[in-house]
Parts: sequence; C-alpha cells; structure tokens
Amino acid sequence: MFTFTPLQGVLSESAASQSILELDGGIKILVDVGWDESFDVSKLKELEKQIPTLSLVLLTHATTSHLAAFAHCCKHFPLFTRIPVYATSPVIALGRTLLQDLYASTPLAATTIPNSSLSEASYSSQQIPSDFLLQPPTPDEIATYFSLVHALKYSQPHQPLGSPFSPPLNGLTITAYNSGHTLGGTIWHIQHGLESIVYAVDWNQGRENVFAGAAWLGGAGGGGAEVIEQLRKPTALVCSSRGGEKPSLSGGRAKRDEDLLEKVRSCVTRGGTVLIPIDSSARVLELAYLMEHAWRADDDGRLKSARLYLAGRNMHSTMRYARSMLEWMDDSIVREFEAVVDETRKINGATDRTKQTKGAGPFDFRFLRILDRKGQIDKALRSGSEGEATVGKVILASDSSLEWGFSKQTLRHIARESKNMLILTEHPPLSSETRPSLARTLWAWWRARSEKGTSGEEEQELEIVDAQKRALEGSDLSTYQQWLAQQRQLQTTLQSQGPTTLESSADVGDDVSESSSESDDTDTEQQGKALNAATTMGQTSRKKAALTDADLGINVLLKRKGVYDFDVRNKKGRDRMFPHPVRRRRTDDYGELIRPEDFLRAEEREDGDVQDSDQLGKGDSQDNLGKKRKWDDAATSNKGQGTGPNKRPQLKRNVSDEFETVLSDEAIPDELDAVPDDTEETPIGPSKLVITTEKIIVNLQIEFVDFTGIHDKRSLHMLIPLIQPRKLILIGGGNNETLTLASECRKLFSEGSIDIYTPTVGATVDASVDTNAWVVKLAPSLVKHLKWQSVRGLSIATVTGRLVAVPKEGAAPSGEKGLLTKRPKLEDGTTPPVADPSSSSTPTAAADHEKGKETEKGEVPVEPTLDVLPSNLVSATRSAAAQPLHVGDLRLADLRRALQTAGHAAEFRGEGTLLVDGSVVVRKSAAGRVDVESVGLLADAVNGPGAAPNQIFGGQGGVGGAFYAVRRTIYESLAVVAGA
Repeated sequence: MFTFTPLQGVLSESAASQSILELDGGIKILVDVGWDESFDVSKLKELEKQIPTLSLVLLTHATTSHLAAFAHCCKHFPLFTRIPVYATSPVIALGRTLLQDLYASTPLAATTIPNSSLSEASYSSQQIPSDFLLQPPTPDEIATYFSLVHALKYSQPHQPLGSPFSPPLNGLTITAYNSGHTLGGTIWHIQHGLESIVYAVDWNQGRENVFAGAAWLGGAGGGGAEVIEQLRKPTALVCSSRGGEKPSLSGGRAKRDEDLLEKVRSCVTRGGTVLIPIDSSARVLELAYLMEHAWRADDDGRLKSARLYLAGRNMHSTMRYARSMLEWMDDSIVREFEAVVDETRKINGATDRTKQTKGAGPFDFRFLRILDRKGQIDKALRSGSEGEATVGKVILASDSSLEWGFSKQTLRHIARESKNMLILTEHPPLSSETRPSLARTLWAWWRARSEKGTSGEEEQELEIVDAQKRALEGSDLSTYQQWLAQQRQLQTTLQSQGPTTLESSADVGDDVSESSSESDDTDTEQQGKALNAATTMGQTSRKKAALTDADLGINVLLKRKGVYDFDVRNKKGRDRMFPHPVRRRRTDDYGELIRPEDFLRAEEREDGDVQDSDQLGKGDSQDNLGKKRKWDDAATSNKGQGTGPNKRPQLKRNVSDEFETVLSDEAIPDELDAVPDDTEETPIGPSKLVITTEKIIVNLQIEFVDFTGIHDKRSLHMLIPLIQPRKLILIGGGNNETLTLASECRKLFSEGSIDIYTPTVGATVDASVDTNAWVVKLAPSLVKHLKWQSVRGLSIATVTGRLVAVPKEGAAPSGEKGLLTKRPKLEDGTTPPVADPSSSSTPTAAADHEKGKETEKGEVPVEPTLDVLPSNLVSATRSAAAQPLHVGDLRLADLRRALQTAGHAAEFRGEGTLLVDGSVVVRKSAAGRVDVESVGLLADAVNGPGAAPNQIFGGQGGVGGAFYAVRRTIYESLAVVAGA
C-alpha cells in the first residue's frame, strides 16, 4: 500500500514543499518541511496533527521552500525532535546557516501567538493584541536541532530507525541520489516490500559551474543513455512540475552566464550599482563562483574596476562549509582544486607574490568581499560616490524574495538612480494573493515592460513593508507571562515525556516563570496532586505571578540575590537540606537517553569555540581565572621570547605568509572591518511585532536572467519516458503548468499504460502497486520434493503443483471470513459427505463430522493449498514447466576475488570490465546482464566436440581453460533454479 498526501506546494504558486508518504503497516514518511516568505503558522496546522504518527523525516534541499519550518517544528512541536531526520551532509550544514541567517534577519520567522490563545490566558477583559511574537530559536538551538539529523552519502542504501511511536519499518530502505540544483540536493529512492518510490523535486539534469547534474543517467552529469537500474521502472514517481512550460536555453549554460555578465558590464561601466538578490545557502554558491572567476578572467579591466560584494549575515559560515565539501560538487571543481594544490607545492618556496596569489582555490575569493553587518552595507554603498570618479559595484545580497536580509536594504539605496540595475535570477513564487513579495512585484513590472517592448526606465512607486521587534511592557508583558505559564503547565501535564520547548526562564524573569514541576519530588509534605490539567493550570498561573520568600522556601538561596542563610530549625521535608536539583535519568525502550550536545561534530563546535575565544580575549585576565584555556590561547600570550609556563614551540604549516592570506577564511583587512556590529539593537526577550510601511520611487533598470537551475520542458519530456514509472504524481508547480505537463505525459505514453495524478493540498492519492497477493498453503507431500538453494542468505525453489481447496481445520464456518465454497446438493436435498484424508472413518462418521461443520447454506470454509500433481498430469505439464533460471546478483569485485583465489590473473580495465588471464573479458551492463567474451581458441577447436570438462580444463593454463573457469565461477555464485 502506498498513499501520497501533499500538505503544501501543489497546484499553486507557492514554492513550499511538504508531503507525507504512507506505506503498508502505517509507516508515514514526511518529505521536506518547507515554508514560504509569509511564515504563516496556519500552513503548519495539518503538519502538527500528523507529527504523532510520523516514522521519519527526509530533507531534499537546503532552501527556504524545503526546510524553513524545520527549526520552528523542533522548538514549538514537542514530539518533533524525537522523529529521526535524514539528509546529506551539505543539506545539514547549509540548512543550519540558512535558518540562522533567516531568524537573525527577520522577526516574521518567529511567528506570532494566536489571539485566541492569548485571550484564554488573560484575566483582563481588555482587547488583546495579536502581534505577540514567539521566542525564535537561538543559533545554538538551531545548531543542536541540525545535529540530530542523520547524514547519508549518495548511493548508500540505508535502513532507517523509526520514531518511538512508529510501527515497525519491516525492512524499509532509503537511498539518496544526486539531484543537482543545490549542493547535496537529493532524489530519494524508497523501497518497502513491493513498493519502489522515487521522490524527485527540483532536480536539474544539466551540469553547472558548481553543481553536477542529476544522477538519472548515472555518474556526475549523467553520461549514459539509460536511466540507472535503481531509479528505473518505479511503482510510483513523485516529480515536480515547476519549469514544465519553460523552454530550453539556447546556448546552454555558457549563454546564460554570458548574458548575466554582459548586463553587469553595461551597468558598472557607467558607474552604476548592480543588485542581484540571492538565497543565503544553495544557489549563492553558483553565482559567487561565477562572479569571482569572471573578475579573475577579466582582461579588458571593465569588471576589475568595479567592486564585488557578497552580503549575508552568515555568509562566512556558508563559504567555509563550501570549501570543505568540494567532493559534493562537479568534477571540474575538484580538478581545479587539485591543480591549485599542485601549483602551491611547486611555488611553496617562492617569494613572488603575484605567482602565489595566482593560484587561489575555487572558493578562495580574491575579488569578492563578504559583508555580514548592516553598517558595512551602508558604508560600501556610500564609498566611491562622493569622489570625482564613481566606482561601479556589484552586490550579491540575500534574500532572493527581497522581503528580508541585506537585499531589501540595498534596494532602498539604489532604487532612485536610473543608472543602477536590479537583476532577478529566479521566478519569484506567489505565497500570498493579498500582498506579493517585493521580488514578485518587480518581476511583474519587468514582464509587463518586456511585453510592451520598452527597455527604458519607468518611474514607479513601490510599497515596502518592514517588520520590527519591540520589547513588551506593562500589561502586555503580564499577559504574555500568563500565557507562557499556561503553556508550560499544559506541556508538563499532558506531555510530561517530551522535552520542554518553550522559552527558558531567563526570557521572562525567574520571579514570574518558575516551573511548577516540584510536585515530582518525594516530599512527604506534598501529598496531593491536581486531578486534571485545568485545575493545575488555574492554580499555577495565579501562584506564579508573585512568589514570596515563604513560597520559595529553601530555594530562596538560589533564586534571591544577596541571600546567604536560611533557618532550618524546626523545618520538615526538603527545607532541612541545601537545595540541589537532581537530574533524573530518563530512559526509553532502548536504554538511557543521551544528550545530543555531547556528541556534536567538529564543524558544529567551531562556532561555539570561536565565541568562547572572543569572550576570553575581551575580558580581563582576572575574569579568565579558573576557566578552561584553549590550546591556541597560551601561544598568543607567550609570543616572541617563549617565556612563561608554556614554552613549547608552535607548529605551523610550511606555507608562505602571502599564500596563507589568500586561502584564509577572512578577507584582507580594509576600512569595512572597523564598522561596529548592529545586533545589539534587537531586543532580547518577550517582544511584539510592529509593521510599518514605506513607499519609495523605483527608477532603476530591472532585468531577469534565469539562474533557477531546475529542469525544463525538454528534460521532463525526455527523462520521464526513460524512467518508465507505473504511477506518476505531479507536485510542486502552478495550476497551469502542472495540468499541461500531465496532459503532455499522457500523450508520451500509450493509452492506459500509466496513471497520472495531480492532487490538491490535503488530498490523498492511492498509488499502490497494481498487484494481487494471496496466501497459499503448501501441502506436506509437496514440501518433501522441493529442492532449496541458498543465494545470499535466501532460500529459493521452484514449485509445480495443483491448486486445490482444502477445508480449514479447527474452525466453524460461521466464524470464518475468507474463502468459502458451496457444495452441491443431492437429489434428496442433502449434501454429500466430505472425506477426511487424514482419517479412516466410515461414511457414517464422515456424515456426523459434516453435520457439525456444515452451515445452513451448505458452505464450508476452505483455504487454497498447493499439492503434488497426479501421475496422469505430470507428463502433460512437464513441457510447460519453468525453464532453468539463474537467480542472484553477480558483483565483479567478488568474481575477481574468486578467480584470483583460484590462481587466475584478473584485473579491472575501464568501468564495468574485468580482464581475466589476458584473454577473457567479463562485462556487466546497467540492466544486470553479464557478458563473457574470449579472444582465445575454445577447447572444441583443439580437443574436438564432446571433450570432457576435465580434459578441457587440464589446469589453469590449458587452451580455453580461462573461459570455462570464468563461466564455472559465475554459475557457482548464482543459483540455477529448475522446474520442480
């Protein structure tokens, strides 16, 4: 059984992707946790209902439309962190930087508390505003959430573990394949029983500068003519239809790149500023690589005279991860890096700076300057404009929607000047009909100008909506505290097993957010418990508003500042001992629960280590006493003379200082580094959302170059027939392009050979494999004659028998459901008796036995059974019996090892070719077919036909011996199944 339910992103302009795949046995798989720039919580309600039934989660791309809601679900849905999540390493690393950038750039991502929930928690009758913000996840929390994701490699079959509340997975296997489009983007192959499901959304078959093509045709870029065996002929293919109406680019990737660079040259030559909105994790790598190498290869100096910037709050981390994951990119990137390493070794002892800086790596930027602060953007835009000569600038800024990030700030600065240019690189989705994004509005203007044929600038008015955080005060703060206390008690009462997902006590103050879970302590003074959740919440929310010293008891030593003593005379229970919070060990069915933060990977500890070292460096030496010192801190404090407690010499790489400067993560220092950080302006703690609008005049040029990097119409029409799915489910596209692609696919296939579905949001599609299975019992007489053969841990045999209906044993027909047979009646109206072959009873006894078994209608429950053929049918069915079959999978590596053990010389020559003794070639095709070719004389030519096999071999060096040795070894590794 396989049913598919899309939760977002079908038959709509929204790019968000969420889908649920339900398999046999109640196994539910959530693929992607996408969101759009509206950050509407109502779009996650259906997902929240499905969380208690999910078995695992799969992530496909590190983009907003595929995992933007991941951190929100982990923080605000208690059971979500207990569900296993699987993705590739680049998706984990880049997804972490994306969400850290997202929550640091816009308060809209935190989402607001529903007005109905605030009204229930408030005791006052005044009007409750509906713009209270939930506390967003911190960067450390986001890093912790992504540390829970299990990393997979491409083409690595994996049997995942289900969630604690999931049914048994029963051999479920998931495999990730390269999808192109983004770094680490995944095509998921899900195998469960008879179901073979391929989930492929936003894939790109063509190779790009950084990303390799999808793995449909095998290898990086796909050079084969057939789809690889693992992805061919699935029972169901879930494919995105976005781009189904997009024609193929004339000239391919080179024409696309040159078109973008030519527009940039035309703008920077006249001293203008080019703004290219991009995302902060995925497609930014393609554009950053293209721009950097265009500046390096610029001969006429038109580009080098301009300044190139990459703006994003977390761009340094993104590029650092990109440098460490070159093996996930196209082969050309790997070859470029290897060439740089070889050149570095040759010039390691040189002193010429120009030679050393010439060999920078793929993502070691020489011209591109990374900006991660708001003040740096303002200073970069003002620089060069006050002097006599205006300097052109190119700014790649996040986000592509222009709704948040530095791209929105840059647009304000350059909108009025007609010499400036805005280049959109992707088709902006439409997440809301009431208020489209800025990118969508500007794209609509460009499209209208293109249809009119006017390329000149037109002055238009654009409305910009800003979202800002403002700290809560007065009655708003008390209302928020009441709501928070209610939610905490609700989780403590109803979800006592799950982790706490609300804010820490530091967010609202210890005096108003103290937890009431002290009833768990074994105190003899506290015997009573609340009978229900409503009573507990009502009492706790009122007590927490003002806790006195008497209420705190012995805890006043911890909760009150300046209190150092407590009178324990005549005290009972817990007040007689100094308070010590005892952490109870939590266990589940598999043992003690572990803390994920104790098992962080190295790259996840880097951010924390850097923050710790910065804090240690800023403080006085007195503040650092008693703190654990980093390894490098001792070296910095003991420079030069080597005096002090640490006199061990420093070990450095044997690389010149100039080359270290080029390959370092930090750019060459300039005036932008002195700009202070602006993160202190954001209020910390409970806050509300304030929306302001502003209208600006837009007079700049608007251009569009398609850098989306997803499949086009030609790719879909070519590959879907090659994949040959039994069922096709189209998602991830607009209404028109989805229905158009569905009608075109029906024309590509013969009538009725494939079922095509275009579901709506929330609609369930039954795409189960079209097979019928029955349980057949084998008779004992047939089992004795079966010849079992073992193939890789499995026992197989062929069966030739006769299907008969045998009455079930030990069950009355009235209580049976299933196969019933109606027996004919005799002339006197009675039914004939049934002879029991296992007993030698008389007809009278058989009649008495049948009297108890028979129903009023004469129906007896039976079960289908395979029995041996009668002697008169054996000869008639012998010719129709199954021909001998070879069952199993032959691996050339195992064949090579077996031949080398037997004394033969076997070595690989090329992909999928094994050469044995220099005369026999063994090839294995993508379909699993094994071909054996010999270039020597066979034994029949020497010994004559009919020679015995022992005479033919005559040792390993006999004529034709290698051919027959290879054939015999192949047969031994397979099971030859003949008719039984």
